[in-house]
Amino acid sequence: MLRVALAQIEPALGDLGENLRRTADALAQARDERADLVVFPELSLTGYSLGSLAEDVAVGAEQLAELVDPGDRMGAVAGFAEAGRLRTYNSAAYVQGGAVRHVHRKLYLPTYGVFEERKHFSPGQALRAFDTPAGRMAILICNDVWQPMLPALAVQDGARVLLVPANSSRQRFPGADDLPGEWRAINRFHARMLESYVVFVNRVGTEGDLRFWGGSQVVDPYGDAVYEAPFDEPAVATVELDLQVVRRRRHEMPLVKEARLALLAREIERLAAEGGDL
Repeated sequence: MLRVALAQIEPALGDLGENLRRTADALAQARDERADLVVFPELSLTGYSLGSLAEDVAVGAEQLAELVDPGDRMGAVAGFAEAGRLRTYNSAAYVQGGAVRHVHRKLYLPTYGVFEERKHFSPGQALRAFDTPAGRMAILICNDVWQPMLPALAVQDGARVLLVPANSSRQRFPGADDLPGEWRAINRFHARMLESYVVFVNRVGTEGDLRFWGGSQVVDPYGDAVYEAPFDEPAVATVELDLQVVRRRRHEMPLVKEARLALLAREIERLAAEGGDL
């Protein structure tokens, strides 16, 4: 069993100190609820609209090690602007036992409509599942999960739980009348077809014209929502995941073991050679 806390918080734009305080408060509440893992939204330590800031709020991943005390069994996934050697990344770190155990750099950066991520961040270059005391998981940051091949790759790398920190705003683009409905369809699709848990954690609050709607949720390997957070207000809720359900579902309908990775690799290489790698 995995007890995961969804920390649907409202970050303060550009205020690392205040966001660390809000993170500590959510961690304390999750600890009281005996959570094994706490998942925060995308860019939870900085806020989203970093292009409007004059100062650089990026930090090295190693600076997140103190989010969780070395003697604490609980782990945490927090979003931050990562200061790389040459570039800045939209990243999320898994911290456990006083150390940063894994960092995922967002792979697909939306730069359309109200979004300008590629102007301020560089895309990551790798996707890896990672080990935790509860088993292997993977992080996919917001727009990453809209690319169907990425969750599938994460599951083929052994992930049983897909963690999706997000900054989803109602002002995505004109005509997006039911963005929460779109996210629920996507989360359900990946959970059901990849026979995995999906833990989606979206932020709340406003930044300029952006209004983030919350609505975090957990979807089980059958595609059923086992928890849904409220819209437009902060919430920290702990949900129990029975990871044996993943194995049972994959035994009942063995979809993920039929990936034929070599076949896919050949066809992807062919398409890239024909000009498909933009």
